[in-house]
Amino acid sequence: MFFAWMTGRLVPDEGTMPEPVNKTPFVGADFREEDFQEIVKLLQSRRAFDLGSYKDRCIKRRIASRVRARGLNDSAHYVELLDSDNDELDALLAVLTIHVSHFFRNPTTYRVLEEKILPELIARLQRRGEQQMRIWSVGCAGGEEPYSLALLLHEMKPADLAVSIVGSDVSEPILEQAEKGEYDAQRLAEVPDEVRERYFDRLEGTRFRLKKDIREMVRFCKHDVLTERDYPPADLILCRNVMIYFSREEQARILARFSRSLGPDSFLVLGRAETLVGTVRHLFRSEYPVERIYRCIDTPAGKDVE
Repeated sequence: MFFAWMTGRLVPDEGTMPEPVNKTPFVGADFREEDFQEIVKLLQSRRAFDLGSYKDRCIKRRIASRVRARGLNDSAHYVELLDSDNDELDALLAVLTIHVSHFFRNPTTYRVLEEKILPELIARLQRRGEQQMRIWSVGCAGGEEPYSLALLLHEMKPADLAVSIVGSDVSEPILEQAEKGEYDAQRLAEVPDEVRERYFDRLEGTRFRLKKDIREMVRFCKHDVLTERDYPPADLILCRNVMIYFSREEQARILARFSRSLGPDSFLVLGRAETLVGTVRHLFRSEYPVERIYRCIDTPAGKDVE
């Protein structure tokens, strides 16, 4: 098996402003509400990035990391900087949209996918005479998650079954990087040595590039699950560590749309800190609770939730 090597092992900004007088690090709870709202307006007006559906607490925590990185300890001063410095505005947008990941993050989740979920989907598709498996990785950031799935399926899929893997994110620059398939060695910490040797080419220093046949299994596209109602059809959706940033109302709408994309007996994978919320819980049944893997159930009335 692909994960036979695993024995339970889990992988467990520079400043340019003067040193602040107050040495206590700035945190999200330190934001004055009027300053936070000014930041929201700047992102909306200058970068068309709407924070209206995100959880304030999560967003403030990420913005606070930029405040500290610039050597500031006051939200009003950061608003002034943001208003006058487009580079900082871009840096903040990157912090808010980019998720750092690595290959086979949460290895036990991938083990369940390899041993249970993917074999069931392959058998079902073959039984129905279908010739393509469709997978959607939401919030894929640098592409580690969809490429991890491509590595799994390259090893196990039947020759007559095509695989379509879509990786989506809201950040075009990070998607452009993902398409290159180049990574530092630390992002490959959970990749077995023999897999790395077979499917990665070593570049200069500690960087590696995925081989072309794996890169070509994944298609990347810009997509915002908050604002776009056109979700691609899929047999398996992975949306890990994305929903935690949204309000419960938006989570419910997104889950309802996922159910439309999936259809009965397809699967949804959420992050370890996420769960089903609100009136759409009946659209899914928990299959592997620890791994947050759910089976979609055909309940047409519930799918009308918006």
